[in-house]
Amino acid sequence: MPRRSKEEAEKTRARILASALSLFSQKGYDRTTFTDIASCLKMTKGAIYWHFESKESLLVALVDEALAKFRAQIESLMPSGELSFPLVAEMMVQDARKIVAEPNFFRLVRCQVRWADASMAQLREELLNDTRIGPRTAFRKALENDIAAGRVRPDVNPESLASAAVALWEGLIQSRIDGFLKCDLNETLVRCFQAMWENVKTKE
Repeated sequence: MPRRSKEEAEKTRARILASALSLFSQKGYDRTTFTDIASCLKMTKGAIYWHFESKESLLVALVDEALAKFRAQIESLMPSGELSFPLVAEMMVQDARKIVAEPNFFRLVRCQVRWADASMAQLREELLNDTRIGPRTAFRKALENDIAAGRVRPDVNPESLASAAVALWEGLIQSRIDGFLKCDLNETLVRCFQAMWENVKTKE
């Protein structure tokens, strides 16, 4: 494919993803059709199908794109040394600000996809089995490093604490987006993560 054609195809693909994300988050994944996406972009359904074979492949691409950005963030932490709970927690606080400013993807994965449906089984299993690194995996790996380095007590369960940290993070972000969290989101997250860390770190 000539370079210009390739660049145009990539731009079109990006426009489709942006439109799909907006519609999925507004109308819901199940209620959005390829016709809706094509109409929004003033394209034909065939043009959408040329880039994505199904609506599920669109969702997978959106998840992949978000997790690729997350992986890049994790890799940027490595010059500071191995992952640790405080480093990951600091990054997650920064991410919370960005999510509240642009909540479409968060709304999509939290509210607009019925993950229990059979059609979501493969993607759900990939996410649950950590074949793609995400927030829970980052926290878990960080805690495993902390335990190995003697920074965290050996009796701490990395999986349980990582799940609790992400549940707290997601819940506070959702409350902020819905308008129920009246206190400062950043300060609240920092205090909560600090309390978790103080509870599990090795006492000096």
